[in-house]
Amino acid sequence: MSDTPSLRFAYVTHEVRVVFGAGSLATLPAELERSGMRSVALITTPGRASDRDRVVALLGERLAGFFAGAQPQVPREVVREAQAALVHARPDALLALGGGSAIGLGKALALETGLPLAAIPTTYSGSEMTAIWGISDGKEKRTGRDPRVAPRLVIYDPVHTFDLPVAVSAASGMNAIAHCVEAAYAPEAGPVSSLLAWDGIRRLADSLPIIMESPRDHDARAEALAGAHLAGRALDMTAMGLHHKLAHILGGSFGLPHAGTHAALLPCVMAYNAPAAPEAMARIAAALRSDDAVTGIADLTRTLKTPTLAELGFTRDMIPRAATLAAAGAYPNPRPVDEAGVRSILECAMAGRPW
Repeated sequence: MSDTPSLRFAYVTHEVRVVFGAGSLATLPAELERSGMRSVALITTPGRASDRDRVVALLGERLAGFFAGAQPQVPREVVREAQAALVHARPDALLALGGGSAIGLGKALALETGLPLAAIPTTYSGSEMTAIWGISDGKEKRTGRDPRVAPRLVIYDPVHTFDLPVAVSAASGMNAIAHCVEAAYAPEAGPVSSLLAWDGIRRLADSLPIIMESPRDHDARAEALAGAHLAGRALDMTAMGLHHKLAHILGGSFGLPHAGTHAALLPCVMAYNAPAAPEAMARIAAALRSDDAVTGIADLTRTLKTPTLAELGFTRDMIPRAATLAAAGAYPNPRPVDEAGVRSILECAMAGRPW
């Protein structure tokens, strides 16, 4: 044993109150009061009308206004449109209801206005637990970290995920697992982020197949939402690598759906990185209850019937540009990244074969 302890780690946490449990949405007025949010603007998507009506009723006089036009990838023009819609509302806080699109727009508005943000997540994106923001302009997606965008209050009510379609649940859950995987081999990985990542993978991998068969299974929905919470927290403590870089490129520059792209890429990026991250892969395999991490993830995608990149609309003629974009710039990854390597990953993800 070494005379000098080798364990070193550092991480940042953000001040946030988390409320988790079936029926917890009913606590929204009291939790907003506790957080000092007395006049809020509601941010959501067009498809969340029933949930929006429930939240509007709970908000009562606290509702200063709402914007229901959030879109995937947080287009810059939508951010401007939301700002214009809320300019006369003069809220003292923002409340995002929905998945990554609504929460992403809430973060962008928090970045632009400096207003505090609360979130009610209804998918497994995990965005509500991070200080990571992203805005796209049709050509690329810019991302960054800023403590101002991290929600101050997050209410998780699994009941409001019961009607999430199984295909969306599967893709969104794989998105959360991708957060855990990259957190597992990130250069900042430490005992806290790693515990969150392993447990997040375990909960999601165990619950998602049950959801595919029984979408309204109370325990499975709660476990998946808890796994997504852990995934978001693990991602917030660590840096994003090749997987997230590729997902942002394919979404921001090629218009592919965010969660489905994560699901299609994950087995292939893992296969590429596996030789350079054996310890992390062993722990991922254990969390998946599999003998091999890549095989375990590939088996899970088949069980969940998530689409390939080709099925999402990505074509071979897009590969060269995507590979060039992904190989540019510097970001942490266990294995060095070059255009040839990225091309092999994209070809793999188009075919759905991680070897």
